[in-house]
Amino acid sequence: MKWTLPNLLTAMRLLAAPGIAVMFLFFTRPYADWFALVLFVAAAITDWFDGHLARTWKQVTKLGTMLDPIADKAMVVIALMVIVGYSSMSPWLVLPATVILFREVFVSGLREFLGDTAGTLKVTKLAKWKTTAQMVAIAVLFAQGVFEHYLGMSTFGLDHALFEDIIANREEDVLGLRWKYQGMIWAGNVGVVLLWIAAALTLITGWDYFRKAVPFLKD
Repeated sequence: MKWTLPNLLTAMRLLAAPGIAVMFLFFTRPYADWFALVLFVAAAITDWFDGHLARTWKQVTKLGTMLDPIADKAMVVIALMVIVGYSSMSPWLVLPATVILFREVFVSGLREFLGDTAGTLKVTKLAKWKTTAQMVAIAVLFAQGVFEHYLGMSTFGLDHALFEDIIANREEDVLGLRWKYQGMIWAGNVGVVLLWIAAALTLITGWDYFRKAVPFLKD
């Protein structure tokens, strides 16, 4: 096994995946959201760098080829688990997250069954777009958690009627509640839309992989 720089970056991304969940064990919110967001974005950036460096420096190895999809799946699965868990099981998040997780398990099972012939299930450009949509959606949803909890900290003990007047611009906003509220709403809506787009791409790419695998599943 060759521990090149691209492989080290991939391994660090793999280790960062459980670190996202650990943030919520050792830190209170919104600090946990901040740390998880920074860790996730940094790991997502290395996803591009490790592949780019491996190709540019001609350091593509079997170890890196094996670790890279595992790291991607671990990042997405653990991040979605955390987001859904802290969203009070919102159906708008649970359904697309379920589709994404089911597809990852299904395709991984197909690859394991096919063994040496798994090369027929090569990563397509659409699958790369799917991964990108997932990464961006998750990052935006973590940002939504940051806005939500800063807003909660700012409105602690505030009269609800006064809060509504401030948001409606009928009262002076000395605490910066409006931009926090708008950030929470926009990040939440954009994150959910992107997650549904990712789920749709997940279904399309999953079906494509299954279609390619069918000839190898016949007795």
